[in-house]
Amino acid sequence: MMVLSILHNPRCSKSRKTLEIIENHNIEAEIILYLQNPPSETELKALLGKLGIEASNLIRKGESIIKDLNIDLSSTSDDDLISMMVEHPVLIERPIVYNDTSAIIGRPPENVQELI
Repeated sequence: MMVLSILHNPRCSKSRKTLEIIENHNIEAEIILYLQNPPSETELKALLGKLGIEASNLIRKGESIIKDLNIDLSSTSDDDLISMMVEHPVLIERPIVYNDTSAIIGRPPENVQELI
């Protein structure tokens, strides 16, 4: 049986909808509540590789903590952004669904169809 992992925030409607699509296809979901159990730097780097994006594209740009920490996304290195996401997981775009080889960001939730 196929298993997909999801970095999930149950308070996020897009995250809930993405999980619903996975479950409606009778696919087992490994639910990772990333706000309580943030991914490590190594795990984030692996996810970025699967997504094929830079760290700045995984940041939730509307979060107030970006202003609070005075983060300039255009001049901050990927390594520094990854460290910030580990320390402040609220910065991580959600939901992220992945398997051994690929990953998607569930915005819109229908993006998960690429992995099903």
